[in-house]
Formats: sequence, structure tokens, C-alpha cells
Amino acid sequence: METVRCTMAQAVVRYLCNQFTIVEGERVPLFPGVFAIFGHGNVTCFSEALEAVQDVLPTWRGQNEQSMALAALGFAKSVRRRQIMVASTSIGPGALNMVTAAGLGHANRLPILMFAGDTFVNRRPDPVMQQVEHFGDPSVNVNDSFKAVTRYWDRIVHPEQIISSLPQAVAVLLDPADCGPAFIALPQDVQEMAWDYPEAFFAPAVHAIPRPRPDRARLREAAAMLMAAKRPLIISGGGVRYSGAEAELAAFAERHGIPLCETIAGKGAVVHNHPAYVGPIGILGSTSANALAGAADVVVAIGTRLMDFTTGSWTVFAQTAQIISINTARWDATKHRALAVVGDALETVDELDELVDGWVAPKEWTEFGRTEMAKWNEALDGFRKPTNAAVPTYAQVVGVINDRADERDLLIAAAGGLPGEVVKNWRVKSANSFDCEFGFSCMGYEISAGWGAAMADPTRTPIVMIGDGTYMMMNSDIYSSVLAGHKFILIVCDNGGYAVINRLQNAKGGASFNNLLKDCRVKEPFPVDFIAHAASMGALTRRVENLAELGEAFDWAKTTDRTTVLTIVSDAFVWTPGDAWWDVGVPEVSARAGVVAASKEQIEGRKKQRVGV
Repeated sequence: METVRCTMAQAVVRYLCNQFTIVEGERVPLFPGVFAIFGHGNVTCFSEALEAVQDVLPTWRGQNEQSMALAALGFAKSVRRRQIMVASTSIGPGALNMVTAAGLGHANRLPILMFAGDTFVNRRPDPVMQQVEHFGDPSVNVNDSFKAVTRYWDRIVHPEQIISSLPQAVAVLLDPADCGPAFIALPQDVQEMAWDYPEAFFAPAVHAIPRPRPDRARLREAAAMLMAAKRPLIISGGGVRYSGAEAELAAFAERHGIPLCETIAGKGAVVHNHPAYVGPIGILGSTSANALAGAADVVVAIGTRLMDFTTGSWTVFAQTAQIISINTARWDATKHRALAVVGDALETVDELDELVDGWVAPKEWTEFGRTEMAKWNEALDGFRKPTNAAVPTYAQVVGVINDRADERDLLIAAAGGLPGEVVKNWRVKSANSFDCEFGFSCMGYEISAGWGAAMADPTRTPIVMIGDGTYMMMNSDIYSSVLAGHKFILIVCDNGGYAVINRLQNAKGGASFNNLLKDCRVKEPFPVDFIAHAASMGALTRRVENLAELGEAFDWAKTTDRTTVLTIVSDAFVWTPGDAWWDVGVPEVSARAGVVAASKEQIEGRKKQRVGV
């Protein structure tokens, strides 16, 4: 057997360089790059290995471990999980900074391969710098915290172990059912060890994402249920996009006259003007989709885990509604008494189409969907229409940017008040041009994801929309994007704090407290000069005072050669309606009458919830 002698760290990197996949008929690297911040535990061995292959496997330096991993996830979403970025950190705080990003990837089924430095296996120099000791279990350190937020976890305590570990990690990253973060801890004394690795371990390998086909008997059952429906509704989730089933599902819905709504993760599978489209569903949804959900007798949920923001905490559907859940993950497909059809979205839609050939939903139901969507479109026009108000609403800001954005420009949002506003008001012009990370609602994702998405596809411009609160939480990848030459346009809507949480606080009877800056324990709630701050990181900037200036500034931003930041003061109290009910905890006992009243309303709302598991 031919062997190659190299260190464990060198072997890991060499293996990564020889993994490929096919995208649009072209062989491309499965791992196109590495985000890394080098420090204690990964700077001497792992960085030495990466430096030697930097022309094949480029390394990008982030400014924060969390943000660079978020950039990796933004990259993965932009390419619809077809390629996977790597993230490397030091031990201790560097690794822990990455846990939040791992949580996002785990919640949203997004792939990222993470390597963190680890303490010495031989324990001879213990305790080392940045080591957290557990008195009752010396084998535990901070890297064990990743076990809660990863699909695959390993610690390499012998150089030979990567021969079995790395292929397992890759299998998880590519599995549509188990997809999520893979984490491997690399103890620093094991990284340095040389080993005679089989040459075959480094042979080039071309990977394909599997497409599991559904059980035939279960699919026939689903077809019978669908053809018996009088008021069917399709919910398009993120799995539709990751499967590449957008065109097939759009054609299926139109051919059979089934109204089609979308989840937050699913938005962008079909364009806004598609004849079957009836808007987003749920708490951030439209009056049109929610009206159809309440009347539907059969709901076909495709590629969605049916989280509370989609289901209105399980109040948007009738108690008698039957659910057909098509999903690659058994866990997701089996929820709430659904008929579970476990399979790839594209394969399943194609096979279901054959089984229901010739069947069309009742014409009056199809027309009802179009009528409700027409009403919603008319309402959107009103929400987005500019007025003479001194401060514009989120909906008006979104409308200006949406109207001027190019067809393929990618809109990115994540947390705060903007997700609800863009999910409702952004009219998608082309498939896969929308990314709202709301499964984990991770403040700080947006700017980093803009960097990752710009890196993934230089042929389109990411448009990142955030509030002032999110900007303050994580903004350093403005600098990263300028350094790397990956441009995005950032729109900062300054409404004076965490306005949407203040909205929720007030809606449940609470006083405005510690959310808007004016309601915090501060000496003076003076505004932050976001323009000066972004400019100090090398971005081009412009402050705009009204909607007309915003449109002009956005047109200018499209012509610039680097990341460009625009800021505008926006309204903290006006929101686009259309929301479904949401179950949150409200105190049963309070000195505030508004809280007591809200508690009673919450208890009444729970009576409408669908009983399930």
C-alpha cells in the first residue's frame, strides 16, 4: 500500500482539497474556502497546512469567530447547500464564539465544517492557556458545548482517526435529511503528529447530494388524499429551494390549480407574480395566505419543519385539516399527525404529479386564492406608497429598494422588525433571490451573510437590510468585505433601538422598557453616526433624509466598486399588518391591567391551537 507521510493537520487539509462536487454540470470544489482566525491551538499546525495550499483552498480572515462562521452559512444558503465553507478557530473563547453560528446552522439545516483547536491529549502541560477545567471530568472542555448544536461531533485523539472521521463528516454535510454543522476538535499535540496515511485517502472524490425517493405506498396514499380535497393548499418551504424543485413545484401548483404559499425560508422559490402564488403564511404572513390556510381541508407542506411562525403557533389551520408533509427528514415529516412522505422534494413532486395526472382543484377554490392575493397586492401597494410623513415606515423603505433592485439581486435580512416587513413587502422577481434567516432569528447574521453571499456569487449584488440594533451587535464584516473585495449594499434603518421587541412588549400589556434607547437606563440616547463608523472601515457611505433621496442613493450604490452603506431614520411604531396569532408567555398575575388583559387573551387564543405533537 502506497502511503503519504504528513502531519494530521496537513492530512486534513490535503483531504479537503481533493473533495469535489458537480454544480450546473461543472466539477467544482466541495470546500471552496476556509474562514479562519488563527490563535492558540490552530496557528502553528493548521495554519501551516493551509498556507501551503492557499492557491487551491483560499483562506479568508474574519474579524470575529461568530461572524466568519455566519458568513460561511450565508455562503451555503446562497449556493443552496451545494458547496460548503470551512471555519477554523483557536481553543477557548475563539471556539465558543462560533457556537451561536453552529446553532443557526443546526436550526436551519445548513452545512458548515468547523475545526477548533483543542487542549493536549497527553495532558502533560495542563492547564494550558484558555483551558476550562472540569474537576469531575478532565476530558471535557469548551468544545463539548458544540455537541448541542451540531449534527456531527468528533475529537481526534490519534492521527489515524481522521481516515474514518472526515468521510463521516462529509456524509452528514451532504445528507439532505441530516444536513447541519459538522464539528471536529483538533488537539494541538495530535495536529503536529506525523502519520503514514494511505495514498488512496487523498484520491480525488466527486460527491453528489442524494435524492431519496418516497415510499410508493405512502405516496399513493398522499395522492388519494389530495385528489379528495376540495380546498387544497401548498406550503413551499426551504427544502424546495435546496432540492432545486422551484420550477417543478411552480408548474405543479399551476397545472393542478392549487394555491401556493410560502414559509420564510421558502420565500423565493416562486416569483411574486406567479398565478398560483398567494403570499407568505403565518405570523410574518399575508392576509391572503392565512385566509386560505384557515379554510384549507388538505395542506401539502413541502420541505418545511412547520415552526411556530409558519403555523401561527398552530392556529392558522382548521382542526380538521389534513396535512401531507413531504420532507427528507423523518422528524420534520412526522409532526402534527401529518401523513409523512419522506423523500426529496423534487423527486416527490414529480412522482406525485404523475399519480394525480388530470386532477384539478375546484375552480372556485383556485379563484378564491387569486381574489385574496389581488386584495393583498392592493394592500401592499398602500403600505409601500410614499407619503409626506417626516419619518418613513419600514414598508416604504422596502418598497423603494425593491422597485429599484435588479431582477437577480439578493435580499438578505434576519432579525428585528425587518423580517416581517421584507417577507410581506418584498416582491420576489427571480427564483432564489431572497434570504431571510428567521429560523434562529440570529441578530448579526445579515452583514456576515452579505459577505459570504457576495463571495459565493459575484454576478449579483447582495442587498442587506438591518436595523440600528443589529448593526450595533455585529458589523465588523463590513471591513472584511472591503478587505476581501466582496461588495454588498447595506441599508441601515435607524428606529432608535429594538423597536419590534418594544412592539411585542407593548402588545402584551407591558411598559416600554429597555428596548428603545429612550426607555433604557442611559444618560442621553444620542444617535450613532453609522455613516462615519462604516466609512472608517473603508465602506462608501451616504446618509439619506427621505424616500426620494433613498432611491437616488441606492442607484448610486449600484455603481460603486465596494461595499456601500446607506442609512435612513425610520418609524419605530408603524408595521405592516397581516400577522397571525403567536403563542408567547404572558404573566397570569401582574400589577399592570394591560398585562392581565393580555394574559386572558393569550389563554383564549390557545383554545384555537391545533392539538398535535
